[in-house]
Amino acid sequence: MKFLRSIVGKLWLTIIGLVIIVLAILGMFLIEYIELTFTDSGPIKNLFIITGVIGFSMTTLFALFLSSRITRPLIQLKEAAEHVSRGNYNMRIAHTSSDELGELANAFNNMAEQLQRLFDALQHEKEHLSSILSSMSDAVVTLDANGNVILTNPKGSELMEEWKDIGWEGDSMPVDAPPNARSGGTAPQPLLALFESIANGSEERVTKLNVLNTVWSVVVTPLYSDEHLRGAVAVLRDVTEEHRLDKLRNDFLANVSHELRTPISMVQGYSEALLDDIAASPEEQRQHVQIIHEESLRMGRLVKDLLDLAKMQSGHLEMHFTELDLHEVLRRVERKYLPVTRDKGIQLVLDLPEEPLYMKRADEGRLEQVLTNLLDNAIRHTSSGKRILLIARQERINGTPWVKLDVADEGQGIDENDLPYIFERFYKADKARTRGLNGGTGLGLAIVKHFVDAHGGQISVRSKLGQGTTFTIYLPTEDPMVSATG
Repeated sequence: MKFLRSIVGKLWLTIIGLVIIVLAILGMFLIEYIELTFTDSGPIKNLFIITGVIGFSMTTLFALFLSSRITRPLIQLKEAAEHVSRGNYNMRIAHTSSDELGELANAFNNMAEQLQRLFDALQHEKEHLSSILSSMSDAVVTLDANGNVILTNPKGSELMEEWKDIGWEGDSMPVDAPPNARSGGTAPQPLLALFESIANGSEERVTKLNVLNTVWSVVVTPLYSDEHLRGAVAVLRDVTEEHRLDKLRNDFLANVSHELRTPISMVQGYSEALLDDIAASPEEQRQHVQIIHEESLRMGRLVKDLLDLAKMQSGHLEMHFTELDLHEVLRRVERKYLPVTRDKGIQLVLDLPEEPLYMKRADEGRLEQVLTNLLDNAIRHTSSGKRILLIARQERINGTPWVKLDVADEGQGIDENDLPYIFERFYKADKARTRGLNGGTGLGLAIVKHFVDAHGGQISVRSKLGQGTTFTIYLPTEDPMVSATG
């Protein structure tokens, strides 16, 4: 049956049918003629039958010959085409004839070779593109026409996984998102909102998203096919650090200009008063000169603190580490501040243990600066009749020896809302008391924290309004570098 459905089988059936028709037509006329003309017509009829059998046999042999010359090459072409359809572009057909079938086989081999080259080129481009996307630090997300995520690079896949379970509502949406941006979809709501705006006619969207304390710069570009929107590609870059640095730079400029404006204005105002002889008496002139001097000292402190902070943050601040007994530093600081506290009616109490407080790796000058800044703050915010305590103890935490320093005052205290920010640059918890002549620069505690961190220590603060403030410093007695490697 398979043979009869082939081309050769159909051709053979056609020839057989023609032979039968020819023999039937001849038989209708010849048999009657033979019976009338010949007395013994049997041998002639037998000859006629033999001729028919020979004709049928020759037709069959011819069909078999055509099968070997036509059917088999066609079957080979069909099998080769099936291999190519399954992606086996290395399939080739061996052709020996120079007829149409040979030319067809040759054309098929050329086609397979061209397909192999095209596939290799496409595979190379695909691998190249995949390598580029995989190596990108930015997240790349491709959306289809319905806003569903269809393709991501590794960073994009990681980001989509993080955003998947976030409840997108309220402030998470861009302020210019369209009303229908909160509809469903597999893409996160911020991307879906931007995609909706593109679907409504926008060419390209460039914006920033704030997600989980992270700032993302997002560029969404539409993808068109025959002027119909078929999706969009979104590139997301984490710009949190750039955003933070930009904010720090702006805050720094604003704070520096704010801190310098008052002393410069006062220096300018009192110096003009002296030049214009507004201060008539020598006493008034002396007061004006004293104010100019104090304000210049204040500007000098600010500039010095700024330089120290800049050096620390750039890593160029020199530290001179040696072995040190903190007893000497603490007693020296006490001697320096006893006259100041006595004049202000404040009691300065130094509480030291009898045993030495040795540190294997300490910068004496920087630690003295730490204590000086903390005591300056304590004196500035403690009224007459109160106490300031400077306490030092040696403690062991998880088997590691530490020196614990407490600088406690009985001053006005700090609001609990201000406590997380007091070590930031220019942050002043007591806004009402910082504008006087002896006001701080807002950099002292930031410098203190940097120096404590440089020693491998930790600093914390406890305070309540009206009950005073306590700064606690833990400094390692052993060399932290040696301990880390040991």
